[in-house]
Amino acid sequence: MPVQVDRWRELGFFHPPEFSRAQEQHDQLCRQLESAGAEVIHLPASPELSLDAVYTHDPSLATDRGLIGLNPGKPNRIVEAKRHLEFCRSLGIPSAGQVHAPGKTEAGDMVWLDSTTLLIGQGYRTNAAGIYQMRALLQPYGAEVISAPLPYGPGPSACLHLMSLMSLLDDQTALVDLPWLAVETVELLKSRGYGLLEIDYSERETLACNIVSLGNKRLLALEENHKTNQKLRQLGFEVRTFPGSELCVNGGGGPTCLTRPLLRG
Repeated sequence: MPVQVDRWRELGFFHPPEFSRAQEQHDQLCRQLESAGAEVIHLPASPELSLDAVYTHDPSLATDRGLIGLNPGKPNRIVEAKRHLEFCRSLGIPSAGQVHAPGKTEAGDMVWLDSTTLLIGQGYRTNAAGIYQMRALLQPYGAEVISAPLPYGPGPSACLHLMSLMSLLDDQTALVDLPWLAVETVELLKSRGYGLLEIDYSERETLACNIVSLGNKRLLALEENHKTNQKLRQLGFEVRTFPGSELCVNGGGGPTCLTRPLLRG
């Protein structure tokens, strides 16, 4: 068994990956994105990358000025930021900076509340030093960075991101795991006019809060979360789904985690 695969338990996977099943689910994800009008490009394989590299959202952040390379709090993921920056340069996307130690940052903790306001969760994967560096990188372009405290949750060995607890569905609605959000984050969302829709809490472990907004009331979610998806449909959203038992739930990364948006129309 290759070294990267043999580390599945160390990396927080529930069981050894079933690659054929995971590939089938990934293919369905890509087909859904393409049918919604997205261009899907794939990060080249590298022996430096671990199983976590499938969750391409975390090692970088796209901005209007280019890609910021982050410094993930999970050590095996640090090399991914370099690979993201190199690949994006080959596409003509410039670098807009890099976060360095002792700063720790993962994009799963970062949510753009609007085009100039970035909310960053502070926890085990993103620390105060990392948030300070992000503020310094973005301030020259008029962007405000707001820190949001994260709960202890399952502890430092687990992957609890801000985006594990909230997904913005449009400019008026946030899907939330309300009991796990800090009071100040809840009040911030309300003050900015967001209506809060709670997930069905029986679907917390199958990543019900992790949803990709495709624009125009279209969403991409895991098909396993029937109850939460039905809530969304009742609100008028078109919910597209794909199976994620092996690709997502096994490794703790949902639809958002599997994508690194670079440009939006």
